[in-house]
Amino acid sequence: MMVMPAVDIMGGSVVRLVRGDPANKVVYSGDPAETAKKWEAAGADMLHVVDLDAALGTGSDNSAAIEKIISSVKVPVELAGGIRSYDSAKKALDKAARVVIGTMAYSDPDSVRKLAKKHPGRIVISIDQSGGKVMVKGWQESSGVPVADAISQFSAMGIEDYLLTSIERDGTLAGPDVATLAEAVKSGARIIASGGVASVEDAIRVKSAGCAAVILGKALYDGRVSVERVKAVA
Repeated sequence: MMVMPAVDIMGGSVVRLVRGDPANKVVYSGDPAETAKKWEAAGADMLHVVDLDAALGTGSDNSAAIEKIISSVKVPVELAGGIRSYDSAKKALDKAARVVIGTMAYSDPDSVRKLAKKHPGRIVISIDQSGGKVMVKGWQESSGVPVADAISQFSAMGIEDYLLTSIERDGTLAGPDVATLAEAVKSGARIIASGGVASVEDAIRVKSAGCAAVILGKALYDGRVSVERVKAVA
């Protein structure tokens, strides 16, 4: 299981939101590249970098901060947040090892199919779920698509990697939604677990559910877990 620290960027700073709410924000660092290097030195397998301003449409441009991260580390960077057109996905793929596509996957599946064919293994579908249904547009709207149906739809396009976030748990340290993760793993897809991991024991539960990777967020920044300790059980 890969260990992937999250570097969420808003207004050029590293932040964490609770349940994706920009009004419920904690700022951890004003230097995203230094944060990225810290997690790389700790043994991260990949970095999960999120442009929250792009995801939420708040207007701030974090492209310079993201490019500095990518040029500062040797580990692969997975880029997420606001990638809602074929052209923006292509630009992101010019920089990052992988891109995470959420809203566009459900509004423009034909473009996702083209991207998956042209860039095999580099497209990750974001499944941000609440009540078993996929949420889009920065978690603000329901797509009405059940989780299992989403995985089935995009697996048919040859996409193997899925970032599964249980929104109610994100940033809450309430523990991962193991039941939903385990059910998603049964599809045969590679599932990246995100949301609620608060301890090494939670990471063990995610691994036991069969997930291919775990994202570390608030618990990592609050010192409840370390990359090194999670790597030891991963």
